Amino acid sequence: MNSVLRALVDRNGGLVTRHAAVQVLPRWVIEDASHSGRLFRLLPGVYADAALVHDVESAPPLARVTPILARRAAVAYTGGRGALSHLTALDVWKLRRQLRGEPVHVDVPIGVGLRSGPHLVVHHRRSFAPEPPHALVRDGEPVTRLDRTLVDAWPLLPPADRPATLIRAVNDRLTTPQRIAAALATAPKLAGRAALRGLLDRLAAGCRSPLEIWGHDHVFVGPGMPAFQGQARMRLGGRVVYLDLFAEAELVDIELDGATTHADGREREMDLRRDALLAARGVLVVRFHPPPPVPRTRRGTPRDARHPRDPPRDSTPDPGLERRTSGRMGAPGGRIRHSTAGHDRSTGSRWESTPTPRSAINQS
Repeated sequence: MNSVLRALVDRNGGLVTRHAAVQVLPRWVIEDASHSGRLFRLLPGVYADAALVHDVESAPPLARVTPILARRAAVAYTGGRGALSHLTALDVWKLRRQLRGEPVHVDVPIGVGLRSGPHLVVHHRRSFAPEPPHALVRDGEPVTRLDRTLVDAWPLLPPADRPATLIRAVNDRLTTPQRIAAALATAPKLAGRAALRGLLDRLAAGCRSPLEIWGHDHVFVGPGMPAFQGQARMRLGGRVVYLDLFAEAELVDIELDGATTHADGREREMDLRRDALLAARGVLVVRFHPPPPVPRTRRGTPRDARHPRDPPRDSTPDPGLERRTSGRMGAPGGRIRHSTAGHDRSTGSRWESTPTPRSAINQS
């Protein structure tokens, strides 16, 4: 390969465009490198070092290089007029890794003469520009804003992945339900718009996990329930914490622990310390946990399957733990029995209200 062309390829991480090459070299130099197999054409006018291309001839050119190189090639193809979007932008935002076989998505303004191709989807957007407020640079790659990315990617995501992606974005404080709702207002014909609107309403109400959403819709509502405040802000031990569902008058905090959090010992220890600080203020903490995965046999039946007449495990409260309470959860002067473990037959979720260890209170 020509030494100048080699320097251009190495300087750009294995990628070079025809436009950049002809600024310093005759056109025949890059054509010769392509014909001789030293450069591999990924897109019109975009080439990669042939050593970086996987030997899978049946796959589209963009699918034969790493995802990062494919994204860079797509951006180079737009000539500075586009930004990564949809599922590709979610990958750049580190909210969901793009699966093998999914195409690269880019947004460009209407009127730009670029077309989609194998493993590439070009979206033409009205009044779009690859700069703020429509796009920004993240990790060196131009990408659409997160709120717009979440809305655009919603109908393309597998249904099972849709809620978790938005919940994670809000939990990581990358965006807010209000910002996503504002982006949704600009897409009145979005497929699945009603489901996204419903999820945003629950996120705005303070739900931060699928279990919290289920509790919001089916459990902690209706007559006899106290007025719960979702994601109630409270300062504890010099830092700010957020309570999932807080009944202020009754001094009861309901914690609905998601399956992806509160799992390891370190997180559990942090929960105990926080519960100790709340107990010192007279707040009773009740935690609900999702059920653990059930091992299955090769035929798909649970290994611990029992006879239908057998009582469900953990369905009987532990009689050793009782507390008297006054005015909590609608039982003035009554007795509320708290168990180390319980089981909800309708949902399979587990709950617990463990007494706060004295050592945890002393350490806090």
